[in-house]
Amino acid sequence: MRSGHRKGRRLGHRSGRPFGWLWGAYATSALGTWLAFGAFPLIAVQVLHAGPAEVAALSSAGAAVGAVVALPLGPWVEFRRKRPVLITMDLVRCGALLTVPAAFACDALTFTQLLLVSIVVAAADIGFRAASGAYLKTLLAPEELLLANARFESTAWTTTIIGPPLGGALVGLLGPVATVVADAVSYLLSAAGLRAMGAGHEPPPERRDAARMRAGDLLDGWRYLLADAVLRPLFFNTALFNGLVMATQPLLAVLMLGRLGFAPWQYGLAFAAPAVGGLLGSRLARPLAARFGQHRVLVASGTLRALWPVGLAFLGPGTGGLLLVIGVELGLIFCCGVFNPVCATYRLERTATDRVARTLSAWAVTSKASTALLTAVWGVLGGLLGPRTAIGLAGVLLLATPLLLPRRAAAHPAEPAPHPAPSAL
Repeated sequence: MRSGHRKGRRLGHRSGRPFGWLWGAYATSALGTWLAFGAFPLIAVQVLHAGPAEVAALSSAGAAVGAVVALPLGPWVEFRRKRPVLITMDLVRCGALLTVPAAFACDALTFTQLLLVSIVVAAADIGFRAASGAYLKTLLAPEELLLANARFESTAWTTTIIGPPLGGALVGLLGPVATVVADAVSYLLSAAGLRAMGAGHEPPPERRDAARMRAGDLLDGWRYLLADAVLRPLFFNTALFNGLVMATQPLLAVLMLGRLGFAPWQYGLAFAAPAVGGLLGSRLARPLAARFGQHRVLVASGTLRALWPVGLAFLGPGTGGLLLVIGVELGLIFCCGVFNPVCATYRLERTATDRVARTLSAWAVTSKASTALLTAVWGVLGGLLGPRTAIGLAGVLLLATPLLLPRRAAAHPAEPAPHPAPSAL
């Protein structure tokens, strides 16, 4: 019985080795990303002496413009082999990031360059996500997808826990540009790992005439999502939930570090320690789905994660306030750790194979754009109403997001309801 359980937790022999390379590449780049967490704002402040408005623009405008730049990537990725695309996106991110230490060494670094690099990296991130999801669906059997996504989620939270402290130590020893170099190297190592997989694991994509690509083809991913009765509510739910949660982070920093007088180390602890909940949740996602079904776990975890953020409106000073933040974030992140891999698997199973790249690209573009927009809106609300009231308002709105979760399981995940005919590319 035990051996059967262990076998159920492993990928098949044919897919296990190439997935191992893919997983290793993801872990390497994720660690590099968290090592460099906050590096660009830090460089902008310490090296370029940028003000609050410029730092805010670097964080929000870079992601938003990068999402717009990435619009053509979904159709472009769809009918190409995904492994070369993954390698290309890694090399693009590596090359863009390396321009920062090069310009710094030549005393030629500017704020405009930081903004352009953040745009390029954001666009390449979207291209990588679109290609990796499509590649994963062709690489693994359907029953292996949840295990794979749970491993990715566990890796993401593990790197979230260990990356920022290591990055902070690296900044203290070598300066803020050092973490950018580490991030660039991580993408180079990721590309090397993907190349080591070999080219024999991916079926050839359907060939289309690239010259026939039309402007309307850029909207294929959104048309597919909005026409599907199951994906549509899930799409709106995740965009709104993620956007509202991220929009309150700057206000929470102002409240904790300003009015309530928390020390920087306490602020860091309040968000680093609860990441353990994400690691635990991601480990439980697969056994919970096996016992109760993916749809029930999706709806339950998606509902429970919406209940926590409103508690931040009652944040006070001292140890009690710190424990409140840690408790709220721990509950929120645990539920997200369960929800995220189940959602990613549900989305892949529901999406037709020849639409995965366009669908994931549209999903990522919307997520980045909505987060940037809501962050800007909540910045204004924080100025008008105060940070605590704005945080509470976001928490109340989040309580309504479970209404957007799909109310029924997909009857035929691989063959969704009829959609408009594919546009010729």
